[in-house]
Order: sequence, then C-alpha cells, then structure tokens
Amino acid sequence: MLKKLLPSDIDHNKVDIWSQDESRVGQQGSLTRIWAEKGTRPRKVKQRQFISTYIYGAACHSTGQSYGLILPYANTDAMNIFLSGLSKDILPNRHAALIVDNAGWHNSKDLKVPKNITLIPLPSYSPELNAMEQVWE
Repeated sequence: MLKKLLPSDIDHNKVDIWSQDESRVGQQGSLTRIWAEKGTRPRKVKQRQFISTYIYGAACHSTGQSYGLILPYANTDAMNIFLSGLSKDILPNRHAALIVDNAGWHNSKDLKVPKNITLIPLPSYSPELNAMEQVWE
C-alpha cells in the first residue's frame, strides 16, 4: 500500500514512517475574588480571552527520532514552517512518509511539501489511528 502512495522515483527501502500532530496549549482566565462590603455581591467582568499557542510534533516510528516546534497558530503558514524544518531534520538519503490527520491546513492547496516528505492522510474522525495522539496525553 505504501508503494502506491509514494512517488515512483523514491527508493521504498529508504522510507521512514513518521506521525505528526498539533496540540493547543494555553491559559484561560478564571473567576477571582474581590473585596466588597459584607452582604453585597458586586459584579465583576470575567476575563474572556484565551491565550494559546500550538505545539507541532512529529516522530519516526522506527528510529524514535522526533521533531517539534512551538508556533502561534494552527494554519497553512505554520504548517509550511513546520514541514520546512522537519525536512532539514530528516536523515540524508531518507524519505519521510508523514501520517497526518485531515485538518484543513494539511491538505491546503497552498501547502508546500518538501521533496523528502510525502503526506499520508488518515481517514476523517479517526484520531485513534494517529500515534502522535498518545504523545500529547
């Protein structure tokens, strides 16, 4: 099956299977206590903004090699930055078959996939098939 998904000019004996995913981390404001006259219940505006960032990560199934970046957004531009960095981290003369979920930025027409990476999309709504999901836990 892998041979059908990879371009024909790739030596299939030099392909490593990698899994990739993103995880959002951040902080959301919570309720707070304020000083007030006994018996009163003053109104206080709750902080509603959510400050977050994204961890992009990938790991090779056979070697254990991994690569990660912290980026401010989960979008096509950030994925391009991640793929470019991962491409430089892949061992020379090797090719990465990168398993990804079906996030919109993984199959965008503006995505620039380096020559030493082939994206292998998982079926929609199947996070249990992505090994990187276990890393985030």
